[in-house]
Amino acid sequence: MNWFILLGIILTLLGLTGLAYIILRAFQARRKGLHGVEMQAVLKKLLPLNVGALLVSTLGLMCVIVGIFL
Repeated sequence: MNWFILLGIILTLLGLTGLAYIILRAFQARRKGLHGVEMQAVLKKLLPLNVGALLVSTLGLMCVIVGIFL
């Protein structure tokens, strides 16, 4: 089951990379001085990416745990 653990590690790292990207994009929007409607538009675009990155990261961690148990 080492391949399952390795798959989980890869998925977790992909999810964390996605989260880091989202954080950087939000800080860039903040540095540009966006307020109100403009900031909401940027954050609305980032929300599905955030949920997807969290999902991938969670699935990766579950794969690691299942791989350890097996």
